[in-house]
Amino acid sequence: MSTSDDFEIFLATAPGLEAALRREALTLGFRRPAAVRGGVTLHGSWRDVWRANLVIRGTSRVLARIGSFRAMHLAQLDKRARRIPWGETLRKDVPVRIEASCKSSRIYHSGAAAERIATAIRDTLGAPISLEAEVCVRARIEDDLCTLAVDTSGDLLHKRGFKEAVNRAPMRENLAAMFLRLCGYDGQEPVLDPMCGSGTFIIEAAEIAAGLLPGRARRFAFEHLATFDAAAWQEIQRAAGSRVAVPPAAVRFFGSDRDAGAVAMSRANAERAGVADFTAFHQCTVSELVAPEGPPGLVIVNPPYGARLGDSKQLRPLYRALGQTLLDRFPGWRVGLVTTDAGLAKSTGLLFLPPGPPVAHGGLRVTLFRTEALP
Repeated sequence: MSTSDDFEIFLATAPGLEAALRREALTLGFRRPAAVRGGVTLHGSWRDVWRANLVIRGTSRVLARIGSFRAMHLAQLDKRARRIPWGETLRKDVPVRIEASCKSSRIYHSGAAAERIATAIRDTLGAPISLEAEVCVRARIEDDLCTLAVDTSGDLLHKRGFKEAVNRAPMRENLAAMFLRLCGYDGQEPVLDPMCGSGTFIIEAAEIAAGLLPGRARRFAFEHLATFDAAAWQEIQRAAGSRVAVPPAAVRFFGSDRDAGAVAMSRANAERAGVADFTAFHQCTVSELVAPEGPPGLVIVNPPYGARLGDSKQLRPLYRALGQTLLDRFPGWRVGLVTTDAGLAKSTGLLFLPPGPPVAHGGLRVTLFRTEALP
């Protein structure tokens, strides 16, 4: 497979965020993005794969689909896997691991399926098989159709490459980016998070405003594939143009938390991300919160919820205090609130728009509750 071939690319995301991810891919100029369960499909070349890893904020991994075939039993799987031209994608000197899943198929043992595909790769290409390999081939067998894809990302893409400090129950960067998008944020307004934790929402918002690429500071699994061209990759990075453009003076990003450790963590993460000059973090409680000077913008917050960090009944006073503070001191600001519990959201006293679908996050299902501009 050459770098100019057209094939299907899959952008994975949490169920519930597919439509938002499709809009991001479309905005970034990717061809024929279509929302499907668990992600977005699009069509392109290996250059598009590399660029997707570099520039798309909302995906957790980018898969390049390299083949598919019917397989009714393991012997047939073995035979047809050997016909795949593995050497066009994989390198014989780079270890690879195989992960398989089976659903509604006559082949039902995922471990046995992975073993057959691993044997086919080892016998036909000579590449070593290792459970620790960075390069991963994923096989999905559904309704007797085996679809093969290479995970081109390696580590999940929420790992931007700069955050060393995280708090308990952190919001992943790709989810934060999608929630910001769903709140209508486009980098042109202030953002404030009154329970900032390790600073994820604020740093993502600041990066978007500054035009910083999400993949600028990390490595990817595609760099170990046979299709990789280092010179072409450098060209793509230059063309994408990771810049540090200071936003207009009125566009600043504010985080606060009652925990001094969280504030220090956020400051350190913002410094490593290159956005410290236009972010500000300070220690305060929700009741002490005041709106910053300047135009209104977006308040976005991921408060604790009972299923994760405490009992929901004990959290209602916190949510009431948050809502009252926002109503009293943040006229003109919009609010985005992420929680598992509609009852806790209601406790704020804020008038929310109809919510979107729940989103998988840390073993739970969370919902983004949004308001119009507060009176």
